[in-house]
Amino acid sequence: MVIHSRKYLETYRKSLRNNATPAERFLWKHLKNKQLDGKRFLRQHSILNYIVDFYCPSEQLIIELDGEVHFNEEAQEYDAKRTKELEKLGFTIIRFENKMVFDLLPSVLIEIKEHFKNR
Repeated sequence: MVIHSRKYLETYRKSLRNNATPAERFLWKHLKNKQLDGKRFLRQHSILNYIVDFYCPSEQLIIELDGEVHFNEEAQEYDAKRTKELEKLGFTIIRFENKMVFDLLPSVLIEIKEHFKNR
């Protein structure tokens, strides 16, 4: 079963990349081109029927950025279900509020590195 980059999500993934949030664009500047410990990251990558903000294949690590839209009960229930499904497949998911990316970037990058398996 194909779980990565399902074809039917391709147009939507591309749209999300082209319309990234300011926090996504800011963090991407620090993740792209293997800038963080030489690790390759993908943005707006699909796994199963979900599109994750950032994904590091070598680490099976998913990074999600949460803005206002995630701060209601319905969204939090969806996020919890999604996290549980992805964790069952062996992925690690870490979440940051958008504000943290801007205000505490060095700490965010350190926390991401702490999830790398071969430190």
